[in-house]
Amino acid sequence: MSRWTGIDEFVAVAASGSFVKGAKALGTSPTHVSRVIKTLEHRVQAQLLVRTTRTVRLTDTGRIFLDHCQRILQERDDAIAMINEQGEPQGDLRLTCSTAMGENFIAPILRRFAIRHPRLTVSIDLTNRLVDLVGEGYDLAIRTGELADSRLIGTRVASRQFLTCAAPDYLGRAGPLAKVEDLDAHEAVIGTSSTWSFVQSGRKILYRPHGRFRCNSGHAVVDACLAGMGICQLPEFYVVPHIRAGRLRLVLDENRPQPEPIWAVYPQRRHLLPKISRAIDHIRLELTAGMATDPF
Repeated sequence: MSRWTGIDEFVAVAASGSFVKGAKALGTSPTHVSRVIKTLEHRVQAQLLVRTTRTVRLTDTGRIFLDHCQRILQERDDAIAMINEQGEPQGDLRLTCSTAMGENFIAPILRRFAIRHPRLTVSIDLTNRLVDLVGEGYDLAIRTGELADSRLIGTRVASRQFLTCAAPDYLGRAGPLAKVEDLDAHEAVIGTSSTWSFVQSGRKILYRPHGRFRCNSGHAVVDACLAGMGICQLPEFYVVPHIRAGRLRLVLDENRPQPEPIWAVYPQRRHLLPKISRAIDHIRLELTAGMATDPF
């Protein structure tokens, strides 16, 4: 009997919580699954599952062993995929991204990528939560700013520019705004970030805005800014159409911050898979074209 025997069955039962469901997922019988898991427990000399007439649950040892088994199976499947795909993306691609960037850019880009590669299944999770790619089994994430997780590889795919602006009627009734410090006398409309970035005298400075309206939706912040509630600083894709139409005006543009990097981030062990490398290339090509570094 192979030393691998029972691992697939154990993971399937643990994931489904049932011998019947686990067997169905593997296309075999519950009797076979039960037998090989018992053999696996004998081989590792530990009980992995607690069986009752209605439920199946992991023992403490089983939980630890499951984590290792899931990684083993993922690496096995990745190794086979690298050989079989031969450059053609296929299988499941799981990606996560912030809601705003996903809705405006990443979801449409990956939709077009999926159409070009019919053997590929794409699943996109849009969330502003910082997802644990390794622990939650994602292939790829699109993130901005600084990267900290050493378990991940980051490839820069584009940049985004933050612009500071306000409605003409607000600027008409507000006080002067010639330097960053003048913001102290102004109302701000604040989004997800509690600080705004500027460049002054050749160095980056951070400013903490204050105001009566705050929302984690960029579109809601733009609407409040258009209504004359104050100054906002947002990625360019939110405000450029309004600036071009004259509904918003740039302010402190001589202090415009440096563009913020956009990264494709992925677990180290998955970087050779065609579905990952080709997706990154496609995202880089379309995202760079879609985000102008100087829209005016």
